[in-house]
Amino acid sequence: MPLTTILIIILILALIGVLPTWGHSRSWGYGPSGILGVLLVILIILALTGRL
Repeated sequence: MPLTTILIIILILALIGVLPTWGHSRSWGYGPSGILGVLLVILIILALTGRL
């Protein structure tokens, strides 16, 4: 269970880091945050179903 928690925290921090409101990622659009958002949702679903 601690590995799952660490993975979720890392993905949340990465999701915040690629939001287009930051100066370095403003030209990227919503692509990177969308991809990380999908990965976060998949990871949460796997953790809740016990397959992770």
